[in-house]
Amino acid sequence: MPSNPYARYFEASVLTAEPIELIRILHRSAFESLQDARVHLAAGDIAGRSAAISKTMNIVRELSLSVNHESEPVLARRLVELYDYMQRRLLAGQLEHSEKPLSEVMSLLGTLCEAWENVEIHPKEESLLVSGEMINAEL
Repeated sequence: MPSNPYARYFEASVLTAEPIELIRILHRSAFESLQDARVHLAAGDIAGRSAAISKTMNIVRELSLSVNHESEPVLARRLVELYDYMQRRLLAGQLEHSEKPLSEVMSLLGTLCEAWENVEIHPKEESLLVSGEMINAEL
């Protein structure tokens, strides 16, 4: 168990989180890691930038692998394609030492974070409420 109180709290929240909350945590973590990458890029810290972009890419890959293709195949395919696009743009930002691709992914992640924060779970009905519309879902 980590010695840092924040790390202990974070670990406990991950271990006890519902699946939808894990998705939210991953999106927030990817967003924060990409913020770090942009700070390191601006400071000229190559090692810090590389580590932060790699972390972001790993999180986005995990998000892509966690997509449920059975409940909404078309939506799932589009989401996986978006995650794939983000990974390609992150790689471009890494190779080109460029802010523009990182900024683009940051905007996409921000939109996804906001969308996942607006999803409500209704356990009894095993469905999600998104902008007032019920969607059947298997988590």
